[in-house]
Amino acid sequence: MCSNYEAVSRADRLLSFFGVVRQDQEAPILAWPTSLAPFIRLAEDGSGNRRVDDGAFGLLPGFAKEIAYGRKTYNARTETVASLPSFRSAWKKGQRCIIPAEGIFEPNWETGKAVRWRIQQPGEVPMGIAGIYEHWTSPEGEKMFSFAMLTVNADGHPVMSRFHRPEDEKRMVVILDPAEYDRWLSCPVTEAPSFFKQWMGQLDAFPAPLPPRAKKAKPAEPPAAEPDAPTDDLF
Repeated sequence: MCSNYEAVSRADRLLSFFGVVRQDQEAPILAWPTSLAPFIRLAEDGSGNRRVDDGAFGLLPGFAKEIAYGRKTYNARTETVASLPSFRSAWKKGQRCIIPAEGIFEPNWETGKAVRWRIQQPGEVPMGIAGIYEHWTSPEGEKMFSFAMLTVNADGHPVMSRFHRPEDEKRMVVILDPAEYDRWLSCPVTEAPSFFKQWMGQLDAFPAPLPPRAKKAKPAEPPAAEPDAPTDDLF
């Protein structure tokens, strides 16, 4: 499970590592559910080329009435992505994407309380996370993209099994081999489950507390609530 990650948003890194052109040259985005962040999909012109768009982190199916729905749909379990109403339309239509991440953040409970850790690839090489995306139109007529990360069981994984509460199932995002980016985006839906596996490449993990908030002249607003945990029962 991943509810917080650092998105790759710099144009040079998106071009170098993912082969897509982005006009905006902005600093990495610390994304939480409902944040806007880049995701990569197939171009709709039939060229087979990749393109990058911005979308909300948290998939918004056609029946969603507000962006806040994405607070429970930012992760899609691979075991149920084809059957749950929130995800099955995107999955059936083959709307698969790559979510570029400099690193992801997970809670480590080895001290008896949650400590925010960062997980990344060695050498600060960004990771491409397998996802699905949707086109969404709000009740007011606003159109936007949204996406969710796919997750698999992480039991036995040397790094990812260290995270989340001891009593919770261990989950991890599906990290793609860069050599298979194009196949993930373009293969038939029936072949896509072959990507549902633990990433066995090397990962670095270390404590990474949130940076302190900047002081404000006026009284500070209360902190935002933690994102809701994805719950299959609701969808």
